[in-house]
Amino acid sequence: MKRSKRYQSADNEIDKSKVYSLLEGIELLKKIAPTKFDASVEIHFGLGIDPKKADQQVRSTAMLPHPTGRKLRIAVFADEAEQRKSKEAGAEVVGSEELIKNIKETQKADFDVALATPKMMRSLGPIAKILGTKGLMPNPKSETVTPDPAKTVADLLGGKIAFRADDTGNVHQMIGKISADVKTLAENAEAMVQAIRRVKPDGTKGEYVKSITLSTTMSPGIRVQS
Repeated sequence: MKRSKRYQSADNEIDKSKVYSLLEGIELLKKIAPTKFDASVEIHFGLGIDPKKADQQVRSTAMLPHPTGRKLRIAVFADEAEQRKSKEAGAEVVGSEELIKNIKETQKADFDVALATPKMMRSLGPIAKILGTKGLMPNPKSETVTPDPAKTVADLLGGKIAFRADDTGNVHQMIGKISADVKTLAENAEAMVQAIRRVKPDGTKGEYVKSITLSTTMSPGIRVQS
């Protein structure tokens, strides 16, 4: 794959023989990041898990100290009273049976996070496959099934994130924008590292966190200490 001159120049700034500290990695990332737009900063974890095994699933939430700068479009499946409160808290899509029917008919789920009250979960069956394919199906482990969706909406807009390992055993998470200061990004990154460590599956054998890499949307990765 042919890389742009900008990418190659950034890549040359990285010492491939070195594993940087978290702070050093963020400082270098800010130095090499594209300057024409406010790129997202991402942290990537390579985990020593077998995601096909039920006892090695990694899926949870983390409360980051600072908002990531990403505008979240949140959907809430709940009764009318909870819909109203969730809307006031910042949810953009709220509903119950009619919303479920619309998603089923259009096969579209135009939101980033879906929340549901426990009572509404039984009604999501007709769209479970649609939501599941997009990684949007509410789940108690990610705290997206909640009796108080309005509070969860407020938490998500304030810095709470849900994460899960993909089919290859990796976790990818945005932690902020490159315009944020080093301290803000470092504190969010450290919160993610601690959150990943907290949810180490009991069935994992050998090294759990095999690698941690920082990058922006269009930059080369910087290996940092795990």
